[in-house]
Amino acid sequence: MIPEFLQPFADQLEQYKLESIKIKATPLEADQPASAASKFRGLPHLPASVPYPVDNDRKPMLLLAQINLQELPSNTFLPAAGLLQFYISAVDYVDMGQSKVLYIKPEQLEAEIRNDYSFLPPSHYDDSPVYCEHKLAFEKTTEYRGNQDYRFQLKFNGLESYDYAETLNELEQKSFADFLDGTGHKLGGYAFFTQGDPHQYEAESSGEVQLLQIDIDEKIMFGDSGVAHFFIAEQALKEERFEEAYFYWDCC
Repeated sequence: MIPEFLQPFADQLEQYKLESIKIKATPLEADQPASAASKFRGLPHLPASVPYPVDNDRKPMLLLAQINLQELPSNTFLPAAGLLQFYISAVDYVDMGQSKVLYIKPEQLEAEIRNDYSFLPPSHYDDSPVYCEHKLAFEKTTEYRGNQDYRFQLKFNGLESYDYAETLNELEQKSFADFLDGTGHKLGGYAFFTQGDPHQYEAESSGEVQLLQIDIDEKIMFGDSGVAHFFIAEQALKEERFEEAYFYWDCC
């Protein structure tokens, strides 16, 4: 919702609005058996015919997140059914070049499902930035801004948002900061960075959108207070070429 004091900019802000699905992640006391439920960490619901993802050294990758698309609120940017699975290196997630995104289509889920994960080593979760399995709940929202995201270029009375905030009273400043806040776990929406948006330096990355953001949490930590993302080209997203998504994270 656009605050009252920002109503003079409402028409401009409407041009920047993006669909977003907020994720509430609740830590579990113990990892659960493999299932099709949405989760951070844990075991994937994987058709037996789909090879378990491995990294460059042929070691099993870590399931960072699984999103059951049927559990999501109605939206226009993701398929209505199937699973999205996000994997990173289990031994070196710092290497952002080692990631995979699988889209398990609904018809694939009708086939035999893998039930043996004994090939995962005892150390599989030792270096995981997600310290335990989390169950997920979802809430659809609309984001009108992303103060650090390269896609948000609006100026307020000719001022950058930081300078405009200085013209506001204390209550308005707090409301404005909350309005610009891009933190939290979510699908879609504007990205939050601790070190600035890398897209602003790479012309070829214009047109990329955020697929998933995983923020710092009670049981989640990327590096030192880091935030993780998966990005994908807008056209690839429209054509469901999720294998083209890639992993990025930064920290303080």
